[in-house]
Amino acid sequence: MKPSKCSIITAVIAAVLLLTSCRKDLCYNHFRTASFSLSWEREWERDYGMAYAANWDKAFYGFDYASLRPGIPEWVTLVNYAPDGITTEKHLSPQGGDMMVSPDESTHSYLLYNGDTEYIVISDLASLDDARASATSRSRATISTIQEAHPNTRSTNPPDVLYAAFVENVPNIGVHEVLTMPVKMQPLVFTYVIRYEFELGLQYVSLARGALGGMAESVNLRNGTTSDEATIILYDCERTSYGYEAHVRSFGVPGFPDEYYGRAGGESKERRYTLNLEVMLGNGKTKEFNFDISDQMAKQPRGGVIQVSGIRIEEELNMSESGFDVDVTDWTDHQVVNFPASFPV
Repeated sequence: MKPSKCSIITAVIAAVLLLTSCRKDLCYNHFRTASFSLSWEREWERDYGMAYAANWDKAFYGFDYASLRPGIPEWVTLVNYAPDGITTEKHLSPQGGDMMVSPDESTHSYLLYNGDTEYIVISDLASLDDARASATSRSRATISTIQEAHPNTRSTNPPDVLYAAFVENVPNIGVHEVLTMPVKMQPLVFTYVIRYEFELGLQYVSLARGALGGMAESVNLRNGTTSDEATIILYDCERTSYGYEAHVRSFGVPGFPDEYYGRAGGESKERRYTLNLEVMLGNGKTKEFNFDISDQMAKQPRGGVIQVSGIRIEEELNMSESGFDVDVTDWTDHQVVNFPASFPV
């Protein structure tokens, strides 16, 4: 009997499935997928006793507490560390992404950080324990007196928003299985609201800029510990009704959390933190103010509010002749910008 057209089609489909399907006991190309699902902890300061989030006074500060929360970055770099020391990179979206894994993937470790930064240098990625982020260098034509309090200290830009996460390993994933891996991206850069409150002579000031000395120069990407080396962060200020204000990003205080206040068994180090304000007056003269803010930093190792008051500009200083030609370029900062070695494709 002649086979029907329907039976022929059925036979062909069965043959195709037999040839192309993968039997788990015979196929050597089993797929295992780790699906990284990213969430973002958008905090601009850590509470070590100041309770800003609970007691924030919008009328006093002029903005909401939540307005300082960092945004979500454009993309994320995932670094895969194999037991043999080989590293590979993959770029993910802010939501995450899938990665094909090998049977031994449970012995791998993963470092994730956002790579869309301009004023941060990522270095030592080949070593998981040494991988770190540092701020880019920045200098000024005139040397601020803040360097007398922090000699031989590099001056830098405020770092960009930075998040990171570390995954020790991926659980064993079965063949043809997709395992969702929730990962919380945590901030490594925090914000200080800096308020310079004038008592007299604000009307004589035409420009103002600031510096924050004694802050951490870099941060470890794996565990969030800041370096012992300190830096002077340079920044511009905005005029307000009470004086000048700046929102300055920082890695926080040095040696945190390992050595700050004797935590983790280490001894407390006596550190000095200095706030600087440099103003240019209408007659072209400049004047500097330095404030020891070590006591304010005691409960604010990672973000917070720094407030100094009683700043005075006497009328006689502004009315006197400058005695030199004002060159606005002397007020300009010099920046060294390091671009990332690779971009997402």
